[in-house]
Amino acid sequence: MNRYPLWRYILLAVLIIISLIYALPNLYGEDPAIQISAKNSAPIEAVEEKIKSTLNAQHISYLSVRPVDNTVLVRFPSTEDQLKAQDVIQAVVGTDYSVALNLAPRTPRWLQAIGAKPMRLGLDLRGGIHFLLDVDVGAMVKAQETGDLHTMSTALREARIRYTEMSSDQNGVMIHFRDQAARDQARTLLEKQFPDYRFEATASSLRGTISITALHQIQQNAVDQITTILRNRVNELGVAEPVIQQQGESQISVDLPGIQDTARAKDIIGKVATIRLQLVDVEHDAETASSTGTVPFGSKLYTFEKQPVLLKQQVVLKGTSIINASSVIGEDGRPAVRVRVSGSDVPSFNRITGENVGKPLAVVYVETQTTRHLVDGKVVTQHRQIERIINIATIQTALGNDFQITNLSTMDYAKNLALLLRSGAYPVPVDFVQERVVGPSLGQENIHMGVLSTEIGALLVIVFMAFYYRLFGVIADIALALNIVFIVAVLSILGATLTLPGIAGIVLTVGMAVDANVLINERIREELRNGMSTQASIKAGYDRAFATIVDANVTTLIVMIILFALGSGPVQGFAVTTTIGLLSSMVTAIFFTRAVVNLVYGRRRASRLSIGINAKSAEAKK
Repeated sequence: MNRYPLWRYILLAVLIIISLIYALPNLYGEDPAIQISAKNSAPIEAVEEKIKSTLNAQHISYLSVRPVDNTVLVRFPSTEDQLKAQDVIQAVVGTDYSVALNLAPRTPRWLQAIGAKPMRLGLDLRGGIHFLLDVDVGAMVKAQETGDLHTMSTALREARIRYTEMSSDQNGVMIHFRDQAARDQARTLLEKQFPDYRFEATASSLRGTISITALHQIQQNAVDQITTILRNRVNELGVAEPVIQQQGESQISVDLPGIQDTARAKDIIGKVATIRLQLVDVEHDAETASSTGTVPFGSKLYTFEKQPVLLKQQVVLKGTSIINASSVIGEDGRPAVRVRVSGSDVPSFNRITGENVGKPLAVVYVETQTTRHLVDGKVVTQHRQIERIINIATIQTALGNDFQITNLSTMDYAKNLALLLRSGAYPVPVDFVQERVVGPSLGQENIHMGVLSTEIGALLVIVFMAFYYRLFGVIADIALALNIVFIVAVLSILGATLTLPGIAGIVLTVGMAVDANVLINERIREELRNGMSTQASIKAGYDRAFATIVDANVTTLIVMIILFALGSGPVQGFAVTTTIGLLSSMVTAIFFTRAVVNLVYGRRRASRLSIGINAKSAEAKK
């Protein structure tokens, strides 16, 4: 009656062994470490011996220096040694390598070989900075419409369809024609060539709006593009395990563990900046243009070193053409940025600079700044583009794929400019809507309090169950401990990030996991009081409580799925750990405890069950 086949015991044993193995790495802890990775194609093997010899020469203690997954990982005995070594290592390896502070798990190699890794800790447990960025999708749509407007104009001219006016506004693009015949011809042509637009005829005009499907695609493309640029910029900050993910339709969440310099992180991540190379207009007098306010057609007036300068509006080179940049010391001993240009843009760049040898070339820094104002009680966000000349130099010879931006103010400015050029410019402005800093000491306190709450909760439950249900309570306690092991193992295997709400989910699961055993034990006790035999009571208790347990867990799982689908990061963390805990508790509370009870009572006639007071069977009463 109460016997499991051998395969069930084997399956449970295999499941327990696997869970113990994959939960084990979480017990070993972590070492302060520095991770060195090549930015481009620089050889990573070349720096290993340099790092060892430099650390020894500087008398900085370290535990090991070894290559790991195309990086070099240096472990240290303390955080103080790690921080001392950071600047030293960066100076040795140079700008071709990224140096990131990290925490390296002490997991033995035999566990690493089978892919066993500890859980990652979230920002609230490890410390760091959290940003929530909002992408200005409207600007992306506007840019798309502006570009399409030029293409539409070309298409109409090539088809010899005349129009009187063409413009774009908040409602899309508007094209005016002399008569309805031209309008209808244009509509047929444009609907064929621009399937992403929906065209409506109004009198002798056409109104074109981007379709909902195309809008969603533009929005997703903008978020994806900015996410990629964000990853490049975060890598330059030296963050080993950043978490960058889309949140909602147009927002991006950025978690930077271990970073405490909010100002620098915000400056690097949020800056919407690039450069342009433009020729100086030497045919016209800048002083005259400045004093009269009359700027020659095709030129624009700037100020450089407190003097007016006219630049031709023709762009010689855009920032998007730059594939690499690094800060250096120029020949004049001042900070500079060495720039490498994409191969496809080199011929045009070489031709234009070759045609203008001896003429001055300006580097224009372009930055989009975001400001907020209260208008009628509502916060209105405005984006303003700032342009300023950062360098003017005479073209000595035709430039190729490599040149320098010289005469920069400070080395820090040169480093930041090189970083922005390397990582790329955002296609549209981004806005910080949330910012949070968690100190490392607070993270450690959160870990301590979270673990302590789990331990206290588990201990109280264990004591109560053992006292009230005796042997059946002890079996439930073992199942409870196994449930926690299962949760930790699954989170480690999935590579999930454990947060403070996640710990709350585990604590909640501890209580809910015992509920199933309470239902089973009370059902068994009830059957015993009704006069059933011990074997029949055990079977009836598990069978009749099963449906109730499943119903209760399914309703909770539905709520957790809704929380995960609609919630943000912390809420999702709570939902994930609670869901894993509920599923594992069904395995441990129902199948594991039944297997142990079957081993203890299944092969013998017992007149009494160790399940608490007033729990005698009919046989015992006789």
